[in-house]
Amino acid sequence: MSLSAVLLAASPSPSPSGTPTAPVVPSLQDAQESATNAASWVQQNWSTWLAIGLRVLLILVIAAVLRAAVRRAITKLIDRMNRSVNPVDGSALGGLLVNVERRRQRSQAIGSVLRSVASFLILGTAALMILSAFEINLAPLLASAGVAGVAIGFGARNLVTDFLSGVFMILEDQYGVGDTIDAGVASGEVIEVGLRVTKLRGDNGEIWYVRNGEVKRIGNLSQGWATAGVDVTVRPNEDLDKVRRTLNEVSEKMSKEEPWNELLWGPIEVLGLDSVLLDSMVVRVSAKTMPGKALTVERELRWRIKRAFDAADIPIVGGAAVLVQDEAAADATAAVAAPSVYANTTSPQAEAASPIVQPRPTPK
Repeated sequence: MSLSAVLLAASPSPSPSGTPTAPVVPSLQDAQESATNAASWVQQNWSTWLAIGLRVLLILVIAAVLRAAVRRAITKLIDRMNRSVNPVDGSALGGLLVNVERRRQRSQAIGSVLRSVASFLILGTAALMILSAFEINLAPLLASAGVAGVAIGFGARNLVTDFLSGVFMILEDQYGVGDTIDAGVASGEVIEVGLRVTKLRGDNGEIWYVRNGEVKRIGNLSQGWATAGVDVTVRPNEDLDKVRRTLNEVSEKMSKEEPWNELLWGPIEVLGLDSVLLDSMVVRVSAKTMPGKALTVERELRWRIKRAFDAADIPIVGGAAVLVQDEAAADATAAVAAPSVYANTTSPQAEAASPIVQPRPTPK
């Protein structure tokens, strides 16, 4: 028997007649009877209350301990992954790919995602168990949650796609902060990697916000190494041995100077003739550089090659020659079209080209 039923039974019933009656003041005996009924109801159900309370407390304690243990295990796993990271190709060159800051940001992102998923699963399960302890029917709640999940999934499918793409990009370490990438829709230096949006800094200083779900392919220009290539165009009758000797002198001198000795990860090589034409020859020079520094090395290499070729009296050619005509010697009537015979209406050509007109019959 519930407490509300006990109280209703103890309270006086209203008068069946339609006339208003004076409020009945309960007597002391009625109050004692109501208190006795309530006390008996509490005495009969206190064990149920205690069992439910202990069950809820046990669920909360287990959920809290399990959540703390899982989060600690995830943190230790991420730290162990960071300590066990090895160079990509076993050299100092590959070791630059996994610098401390990049590993820290990547581990924070992965750990945050895993901890959030674990907390959601543990606390959600605990909440459902607590509701079940209070004998609440969970079938309508689960059905409503399923329908709401389907509706949200259809309405926010782009958001879900961006989130999942961001998670896999971080897990696979496709790029990180500081990398220069070509994402197809935009290119530039990565300044922030999020689960939904990647932020890029363009060449002109603009900031691009690229949704992770829109990225179909990624070209990372900062992983491994880069190649600096310079094409030197000279005359076809130039002494190739002299050209090679001059380029080798420039390469050796540049490789020993700072900061180029740190940016160059290999010797500057003269690969040879890239093409031979009737009016020019192209000599190819290449070097392996630090990622993202190829353009800087190319500019400095062109500068040094031009100065060395000027000192060695080796002209650099290229482009189409422009012929300048003497204005005085130019024929003033060259642009004037020749006169046409059709301009004279009485000429035989004009008469032959004129249409034949049938004479109209005269009326009788």
